[in-house]
Amino acid sequence: MLAELSITNFAIIEQLSVSFESGLTVLTGETGAGKSIIIDAIGLLIGGRGSVEYVRHGAKRAEIEGLFHIDAGQIAKEKVESAGIDIEEGMIVLRREITKQGKSICRINGKLVTLAILREVGQSLVDIQGQHDNQELMQAEKHAGMLDRFAGKKLQEALREYQTIYTTFRSVEKKVKQLRENDQEVAHRLDFIEYQLKEIEEAQLQPGEDEELEKEKYKLANSEKLFRSLKEAYESLHGEGRGLDWAGLAMNHGEEAASIDPDLQSLSETINNCYFMLEEASYSLRDHVDSLEFDPDRLNVIEGRLDEIQQLKRKYGNSVTEILEYASRIEEEKDSLENKDERIQQYEKQLEDLSLDLLAEAETLTDLRKQAAEKLAYEVKQELKALYMEKAELFVEIGTPQKGERYTVNSKEVIFTEQGTDRVEFMLSPNAGEPLKPLAKVASGGEISRIMLAMKTILSGFQHMTSLIFDEVDTGVSGRVAQAIAEKIHHVSIDSQVLCITHLPQVAAMADTHLYIKKGESEGRVTTSVAPLAEEEKVDEIARMISGVEVTELTKDHAKELVTMAGKMKPKV
Repeated sequence: MLAELSITNFAIIEQLSVSFESGLTVLTGETGAGKSIIIDAIGLLIGGRGSVEYVRHGAKRAEIEGLFHIDAGQIAKEKVESAGIDIEEGMIVLRREITKQGKSICRINGKLVTLAILREVGQSLVDIQGQHDNQELMQAEKHAGMLDRFAGKKLQEALREYQTIYTTFRSVEKKVKQLRENDQEVAHRLDFIEYQLKEIEEAQLQPGEDEELEKEKYKLANSEKLFRSLKEAYESLHGEGRGLDWAGLAMNHGEEAASIDPDLQSLSETINNCYFMLEEASYSLRDHVDSLEFDPDRLNVIEGRLDEIQQLKRKYGNSVTEILEYASRIEEEKDSLENKDERIQQYEKQLEDLSLDLLAEAETLTDLRKQAAEKLAYEVKQELKALYMEKAELFVEIGTPQKGERYTVNSKEVIFTEQGTDRVEFMLSPNAGEPLKPLAKVASGGEISRIMLAMKTILSGFQHMTSLIFDEVDTGVSGRVAQAIAEKIHHVSIDSQVLCITHLPQVAAMADTHLYIKKGESEGRVTTSVAPLAEEEKVDEIARMISGVEVTELTKDHAKELVTMAGKMKPKV
């Protein structure tokens, strides 16, 4: 859930910090107080399109930061961790800054990320719904994913199996396409590959050669310093009054002491061992000094070889190992091009087998989707009845994708996509006798609100969102429909945190937390503030929403009655 939201220099908001609770939180206030601006800020936080117009006049940048609490099984956790970002104590902090120059800076848990990553994580945390929203429900291309989540684990497993085969199918198809390029392009490619292979082969590279040569080069370049250090180390040990002489004296005195006190025998042996180790080390130092030879010609040879390797690195890889791996890959490509007809036949046979497997998995997906579609349509219809759309009919249309390459498999023409061979779209007939139409084209604002709410009631448990935001989805409704919408919104809030901007007193009365957005003025500038309402203040605000202008005792009594009725309904929801 969204626990904290901080907004700085965003539109008319100079500084605002809001804490949110679980359940249903309602935001109300006068028109222009900044309710929708708060939702716009959240939209920007989860990856929405930024604009310099969002930066408050006179400020250098707009800043929005949100703290979210998540559970272990939520998709957002996987997305954050896959981006290499640590999560501590189940908390995710999103931060977005827009400078007055239009630069966008995004962070997740303090780590800089791209806008694409912020959007991917943010949209798995929050789903913002408005009367004319452009989220999943109103995008036909997203309907298949929504149906698949509703269908559950069995379909998800079938989809993974299909996608594994699909990835292989596309890979083999790409190889066939490359081999079928015209002969002139193939000839040019072969010439280029042969040139590259010849250049690499003539270099006679050995794995790790560059690293070994660098070590030898460093040693030769510092040979004089090495000689001096070894010689001085040897002379520090050997010679009259040097290290070994003093160590020998210590050894003799230690043996004499041990002959008097047997408890010192172990200490004496340690001194003896140290002496002999030092003596052996001094001989090794002497041998190294005697063997050292500085060969300027060898250094020149190494530098020339390293230059040659560096030239190859610029073309083929960052190390000798990468160069050799590249040579192996183009050797394989050369073999494919030289024997392309034979390879094409092999790949075509592989494609034929894969397409059969792919079709079988796709048909399984289609069957599972059809089963889920019937169940989803039935459940949504029941929800629409409760929202006084008794005659509405929802149909989940499962057809053939309209775009894509067509294949003939087992005498059947299909279009393979990453999601299968199905195009899924929600169709609706809002009234008796009306034809089914795409959900995205249903025109009535009140109908859109109820249909969307019905879908959200069914799908909220399958969307893995931490927070749902309804931005004036109750526009265009009143009376008993308004009461039904209020009850549905509260029903959704039982399993998900819901934030709702509303003008309906029925919805406000159902709130677990009521936040009042107030517009003021400070030093000639507009300011926005947010405050939670106590019970009596909540009644006054609902009375204002009922009356519109003047609050009377009658409207207060009506508001109290709404709040009391809402309290009685909540346990039953």
